[in-house]
This record gives sequence, structure tokens and C-alpha cells, in this order.
Amino acid sequence: MAEPVVSATGPEIISLGCRLNIAEGEAMRSLLAGRADVVVINSCAVTNEAVRQTRQAIRKARKSRPEAQIVVTGCAAQTDPAMFAGMPEVDRVLGNIDKLDAASFDPRANARARVSDIMAVRQTAPHMVTSFAEHARAFVEVQNGCDHRCTFCIIPYGRGNSRSVPAGAVVDAVRALVDRGYAEVVLTGVDVTSYGPDLPGSPTLGMLIERILKLVPALQRLRLSSLDGVEMDDRLFDLITEEPRIMPHVHLSLQSGDDMILKRMKRRHSRAQAIALVERMKAKRPEIAIGADLIAGFPTEDDAMHAQNLAILDACDVVHGHIFPFSPRAGTPAARMPQLDRALVKARAAEMRGLAKSRADRWRQSLLGTRQNLLVERDGRTGHGENFVRIALPAANPSHIGKIVPVTITGQDGDTLTAETRI
Repeated sequence: MAEPVVSATGPEIISLGCRLNIAEGEAMRSLLAGRADVVVINSCAVTNEAVRQTRQAIRKARKSRPEAQIVVTGCAAQTDPAMFAGMPEVDRVLGNIDKLDAASFDPRANARARVSDIMAVRQTAPHMVTSFAEHARAFVEVQNGCDHRCTFCIIPYGRGNSRSVPAGAVVDAVRALVDRGYAEVVLTGVDVTSYGPDLPGSPTLGMLIERILKLVPALQRLRLSSLDGVEMDDRLFDLITEEPRIMPHVHLSLQSGDDMILKRMKRRHSRAQAIALVERMKAKRPEIAIGADLIAGFPTEDDAMHAQNLAILDACDVVHGHIFPFSPRAGTPAARMPQLDRALVKARAAEMRGLAKSRADRWRQSLLGTRQNLLVERDGRTGHGENFVRIALPAANPSHIGKIVPVTITGQDGDTLTAETRI
């Protein structure tokens, strides 16, 4: 679960969860320009912990801003609006479509909750956001929703069916951000690799990327959000492994390293397919850093299955591991499966996180003395390399903000590498 992202100016936007929420949070900032009386909690529903954090953020917001209008939106609000409408701290609950309509935020509206049928939505469009309050990177939505029904996942009911943004609109959004000085753009969505079949001509994600790179030559860095490896065609594979403007950082939606658990999750790949994909990528572009989402303690998982889950971290050379203890979400098939003891689930997640951390530490150590290209964030001293390693300079330099700065890695401080600017 990502840390909440809180906007620094204008209406207060608290976005929890995924990069798509960050992009939509900034769209709401533009929508609510001049509305300093509003606090928006843009929620996540991926786990029960995410919902707990949302409720915690609501209570904290009411305590710190007693005079403000507290609006709750996002996936948790879409899937369980009654729960949030019942909280005394909340003024209004909005669904994922409704949050992008300025009229939904009108304080004169009588309805406490406005949550439209997300399954009825057939189109999406990029939100023409021209700046991001908390990031030197920019996020562009290219796809929303999901047509798959993994047994553990509630997100399709929060986001609706898969729908893609026309390529021309995506290119226009990327070009506008680059014209504003953004050096890196991240393509976001719920199931990004499913991009295109609902559009005329059935373009693919690879075709979209080719168009962006050709029509926005000033774009320096393009990063992709989480990918489903089974949907990666040859065109996309070749772009990721050959195109220097695409960052060498691939985050895969693995979920498990055990074949039986993958079947019970209704995932569409096998353990062997995941390992083979990583081996192929790294054979062509060895510097690619692999990230992965993995769930510990899925229902029916025995010791041997857990061992396979642990081993996939090594087999796929995962250095950016996102480990989640299984969280039964009401309404999903996995919630009705035989559950493991919660203490065991937490213990297995802790063991996986420990291995993921040790792997990440060794990887960071291997980067000592290397040269990296750092995109400096708004604080003027920290940011990420092309491989998404976190890097910090000795002191802030306002002239570096939003710029790509060549650096030499000199040390390590926790999960951050320290660096000096190259001379």
C-alpha cells in the first residue's frame, strides 16, 4: 500500500493507492481551482488495510480542517458508498466517474452520495492536467477498468470494464506536459497492457507508445505502470528492451509464484511463463529492474506453495517487491475460499518482505560507484534513477528541480542511494 499523496496547494487532495489515483487527484485539483474549502480523500480499495487507511485519513482531515467540506471518492467509495456516507466526518461521497464532474462538488447539492453505475461507462479520456503538485514526473491515464475477474480483486467493481483512451488524446496530453517542462511521463491505468481492443482499428499498447515517441520527440523519459506479462506482445517487448527513452523498470503483476495458487486466483500466466519473460527481457537489456506485486497467504496456500512464492523473488530477480498479505474482500470468490489463520498470513508476508528487502539491498549495493541519471523531485535533492532506484543528493539545489541530473552513486542510506553530481 502506497503512502498517501497529499497535495501542497489549492484544494487539499489526499490520494491513496495507485498512480491512476494520483493522476485523477490532480485532475480534481484543476477542477476545483479556487476551492480551498474542500478536502478530497481519493480512496483505494485494493485491500482491507487500504480501506482502513482511507477511514483514518477522513478522521484526520476532519480534525485538522473542521470547517472544510470533506468529500470521499475513489475505489473504496465506489464499492461501499454507504459505509463512508455513514461516517459523521463525511459531507459527500462521489463515485469514480462522478468525481470528474465539477457539479458533483457543488455544496448546494442535496444528495449526500452520488455514485453512478461504473459498469455502464464505455469511454474514458485523459484528464488534461498540466502540472502535478507533488511530483516532477507526470502521469497520463491511457486506460481504465478491467475485464478480468481475478478471484481476490474488487477493483473491477470500483473501476468498471476496460476502456481505452484514443491515441490522439494521449499524445496531446503528453505533448502538453512536455511543453510545461516535464522530463518524464508515466502511462497509467488499471490494466495498461489491455489497451486498445475497444478502439477503432484495435491498436495495442506498443502501437500507442510508438506514436508517443514519434510525435513527442522532446519527451526524454517514458515509464510504464504495472504490466500483465501475459498480454505483452512482441512489439511491446521490443520497445521495452530496445528503446532508450523507455525506462529500464518493469513492474509485473505476478501475484503468486505457485501454479496452483495462480489458477485459484484465475490469473492467466504460469510460473514458468513469468520466469521466461524476465529471462528474455534481461537477456536483451540486462539493466532492467524488475518490480512485482505478490500476495502472501492466499486461501489454501500450504507450506510448499509459500516456498514457491518466496522463490519467485529470486527466479524473477525482483528488486522492487510489493508484498501484500492476503486480504479477503467481501463480494470476491477468494473471500469464500478456506482462509488461512491471520497470524500465519502476516508471518508469511513478513518473511516475503524480508527476502524482498535483502534482495533490494544487494541490488542497491551493486550500484555503488555507477553513474545514474537522476530525475530530481520538488525538494531539489531526491528522486529516482532510470531503474527507479531512489537517490538523494547531499543538499537541495533549486535549479535541479524537474531536471535529469547525471550523478555518481557514492553510498547507501536505508532504501536510498546517496550520490554526487557528476563533473
